[in-house]
Amino acid sequence: MDDFVKTKLTEWSLSDWIENFQDQGIDEESFYCLDYNDIDNLITKVGPRAKFKKRLKSLKGEKNATNQEHEETADSAQVLANSNTRDKGKRKSEPQQESSGCLSPTKKRRRDSTYSEKCMLSEVRNMMACIRNKVLQGEKTKFNAFLEEKIWDLETEKRELVGVFGRTGAGKSSLINAVIGEKDLLPSGSVSACTTVIIKVEANKQNQKYEAEIEFITKEELEKELWFLFTFILNDEDCKVEDDDDYNDAVEMLSALYGEEWRKNPSVEHLMNDKHFREIPEFINSKEKTLTCESAKELSAKLVKYTKSSSEDGDAEEVKRWFWPLVKCVTVRVPNNHLLQNVTLVDLPGNGDRNKGRDKMWKGVVQSCSTVWIVTDINRAASEKEPWEILKSASSLMGNGGQCQHIHFICTKSDVIEDSDDLSVVGVRAAILKRNMRAKEEVRKDFRKLKGVQTHFSGDCFKVFTVSSKEFLQEKRLGPDETEVPKLQEFLQELNDFHSETLKYVSGAYGILSLIQGASCGDVAGVKEYLCTDLEDNLVCELSKVSEAMEESYRAFNKCLMEGVEKSNSSRESDLKSFLYPRRVTGSAFHRRLKCIVANNGIHKPRKGKQQNLNEKLASKLMESIDEEFRKTFPNESKCEPFNGAISSFSLVTGTLVEKYKGVQLQLEFLRTEEEKMKAQLDKTIRERKKEIYSSLTTTIEENMQKCYEDAQQCKGQGSLNAMRDIIEQHVCAKKVGMFEEARDAMISNLQKLMDAIQKTLRETMLRSIELSLKTDDQSVPDVKEELLTVTKYCKELKKNPDEGTSTVSADQPGPSSAQVYLMQRNS
Repeated sequence: MDDFVKTKLTEWSLSDWIENFQDQGIDEESFYCLDYNDIDNLITKVGPRAKFKKRLKSLKGEKNATNQEHEETADSAQVLANSNTRDKGKRKSEPQQESSGCLSPTKKRRRDSTYSEKCMLSEVRNMMACIRNKVLQGEKTKFNAFLEEKIWDLETEKRELVGVFGRTGAGKSSLINAVIGEKDLLPSGSVSACTTVIIKVEANKQNQKYEAEIEFITKEELEKELWFLFTFILNDEDCKVEDDDDYNDAVEMLSALYGEEWRKNPSVEHLMNDKHFREIPEFINSKEKTLTCESAKELSAKLVKYTKSSSEDGDAEEVKRWFWPLVKCVTVRVPNNHLLQNVTLVDLPGNGDRNKGRDKMWKGVVQSCSTVWIVTDINRAASEKEPWEILKSASSLMGNGGQCQHIHFICTKSDVIEDSDDLSVVGVRAAILKRNMRAKEEVRKDFRKLKGVQTHFSGDCFKVFTVSSKEFLQEKRLGPDETEVPKLQEFLQELNDFHSETLKYVSGAYGILSLIQGASCGDVAGVKEYLCTDLEDNLVCELSKVSEAMEESYRAFNKCLMEGVEKSNSSRESDLKSFLYPRRVTGSAFHRRLKCIVANNGIHKPRKGKQQNLNEKLASKLMESIDEEFRKTFPNESKCEPFNGAISSFSLVTGTLVEKYKGVQLQLEFLRTEEEKMKAQLDKTIRERKKEIYSSLTTTIEENMQKCYEDAQQCKGQGSLNAMRDIIEQHVCAKKVGMFEEARDAMISNLQKLMDAIQKTLRETMLRSIELSLKTDDQSVPDVKEELLTVTKYCKELKKNPDEGTSTVSADQPGPSSAQVYLMQRNS
């Protein structure tokens, strides 16, 4: 065991565990290689273990940031070399090189600026780590504990999710591979995609390997799924017909997982025996499985059996069993990919899943997507129903129930055109471009017709792309920009938004350094007491403004929901009738469907076709009544603010107090940066809590319907269809007032809880910051004059646009003014 490990454990207040690390021979190299299982064995207590994992992750991030800078320098040199030497008639082997090798002056400045900012961020991170160590080694005071907490809070990882929807064969895998420059990562072609497995693609920031982390469903979830299949589908004579999707899906799943074994002994107890899962002990032991490879192609080959349902490819012919029925999610990590640094691409099933664990994860991912890509073949773009059904069915999850800001409808295979044999190369290119323009306009027209989707999204968020992954790689008939893959790459690069990430960290560091330096100066001219009084008065006034704005939203919500309750009561009979007596569906077919619905708490999710959800049907009038007000109160658009901008306008007016209270400018600067950090954190909190508020309407109705579903499940034999219908109708009629009012009350209650939490956070955070910055004099803090000057300079540089050299940051955002810079230089 070397000094590095001892020092780190001591710094992190984990010296009690040094002996365990020493016994296991952990040195600096192996320290960085520790995985979660290793840590669990080394640190057996939950509290210290959680602290160690968090700090090790942060330490690895700092180390990898430094490594990445060296790699990107080499990458940039290679790109420039390729740009100078390549033949204009030839395509380079790597699409990423092509997309960045011919940079326009603006894009080149942006790339150079990004590299410069990464160096800047790395330097400031290292600086703050040193200061944190000095604070930890100092006296154990309340102020030092506060500083340590604030420095840790600087390390917040930004992660943007881009959800990718599309049917098998639409070109999703090829699109993702082309956009991120990894042509062999996700298998495509004759390999059939599985419709249940979620696949996340993100950057590997820990090492230079290609990795996949496979998360399985639980054994309990598998057992419930098998019980459902045997009870409601496989043993139902009405289901055993050639064209029944549910029956065929069940057979496909069981055959993939068990081969012919399930036919020989079709019992849940037999199929749950651990002997069937010897190849994947991780499933038996409820652990995740990790695959590590040197290349994308090698990893793709190993993943096939976990993510695909069948294959005709030679590489997968030896696969005897397919484990996709057991997989909940696969996270693929790619090394050295700048487009994935802060972005995760998620290949999503289009309709959720019958398995509750998978469905919950699916909903959570869809709700968290800031962007959604709907992928379809260009020749079917306007006519194919599936992509539009995906958009309609998931719009409430993505919109008011989520945080989606961009919907991109991506038409793939845009280089393919019929009757092109008699055309010249120029003629083919012209025909392709003309057809692509026509396809875009048709798609835009169809989007404008989707009234239900329009309540959640504006037309500004919807864009259409015509993409050819094949042409992007080969460049035979279309230029790289005409394939539109570079447009998607540029969009991902903007999502990474490294400038914003750097500015946020450096501004936060500036605030903390201002606080430390101010604390070492003492109370200049005894002004702190008067300043505290002014700040606390301002806080009361600002809280009153926020409260008034939120109360206005509360009243609007209540009014809309009252109207929604009235409409729900008046339409309940017609809504139930349309659901329980659907047109163009035979009695036997609907009998099977309704049995599945009551067995799954009101929801039937076929692998193919439209989802049936009785809870959403009953809640539909309530949701329609609130949609417009909800979108106004909790907008997803970046240019709009929740509660009509009341929180973003909150300010203790520290800028105007600087002139009044000389000598405490540094403490005021800290309070200003604390305001900005607090409002950013509240924005995240609101984004998450609003999902819970919106879904509470359907959730409450589902809870109210539980007894009804349980009773309907008992109906058997002749006449059971009408018996189930009667139970449901009688239950809803008996609850005709209470059920919808309870749903309204649940939403209002959740809204009130959020409003209370916002007020509490604003009040307590600022009072604590005022107390620690102005009511505490601490001479034990480290001297940070030099560090403060450096970070001040970086703040000023970051406030300039990297492309144009003009300010892009408003005056009230973190960062020192020229007067403050002069003050700090004078004090130093």
